[in-house]
Amino acid sequence: METIAIQVDGAIAKAYREAAPAEQHKIQQLLNRWLKQAMQHRFLDTIIQDMQTQAQASGLTQEILNDILDNA
Repeated sequence: METIAIQVDGAIAKAYREAAPAEQHKIQQLLNRWLKQAMQHRFLDTIIQDMQTQAQASGLTQEILNDILDNA
């Protein structure tokens, strides 16, 4: 793996920095998968559906996602 820098909203950066290492790892994995798919020029709807399926398989429920977004 390599590190890249991506500009995000300040609240997102703060929430990520304050997240537990395990949560940061989950976020990294989700972003890595999303970016791989995005780079394949797939339709956005298909990417979102795949991300939702992968997130659920990794244990990310809608409740957890809402909590992350609410605390961002």
